[in-house]
Amino acid sequence: MHLLIVDDHPLFRDALAATIRLAHPDAMLDEADGIEAACAVLATNRSIDLTLLDLSMRGTSGFDGLISIRARFPRVPILIVSGHEDPRIMREALQHGAAGFVPKAMDKATLTRAIGAVLSGSLFLPPGLTEAAAPESRSKKAPLPERLARLTPQQVRVLMMIRQGKLNKQIAHELQVGDSTVKAHVSEILRKLEVISRTQIVIDTASLDFDQIHNAQPA
Repeated sequence: MHLLIVDDHPLFRDALAATIRLAHPDAMLDEADGIEAACAVLATNRSIDLTLLDLSMRGTSGFDGLISIRARFPRVPILIVSGHEDPRIMREALQHGAAGFVPKAMDKATLTRAIGAVLSGSLFLPPGLTEAAAPESRSKKAPLPERLARLTPQQVRVLMMIRQGKLNKQIAHELQVGDSTVKAHVSEILRKLEVISRTQIVIDTASLDFDQIHNAQPA
């Protein structure tokens, strides 16, 4: 496991690193005190599995840092660890491509669960705030064909395998890609389908004929 901690407060970086090492003693950790420094680390360390990012840092405004890292390194999932606790901010973070959100006030166990969830390809939101911060309620989601049309052909293949109950390692083996690539695809599928778990993927697509999914893809 190789993680990058991005926060401009050294004491918090140290505390976060200590918490991670308690649960994952063998984890490799890199640190950065800003977005440009984070991008430099990501550019030279392609083995990084997850970025833990603070939204509020010097030189950044709103979701600019998140958007910048996502645009340059779309395959590396980002877990927001922030002082913000407003469900609206959590929802916007997910819509901008974050794979999870943990308020800094949460306990160590929650952070550990969040890291595990995101590394497995799921989205993570704090207990009790899942419904409030979900990207959209079921009634407000775009029609399913419209959401399916957002998926790339490779993401459709991954979606089909998720529907079959296959694990990330099995999907990686069948597609002959790395586990990290599958995790990135799963995160994008969750985001594009406006759901927060693999179970909801199955529920939302339960009535679909997969020929319709293929037909929804652009030529």
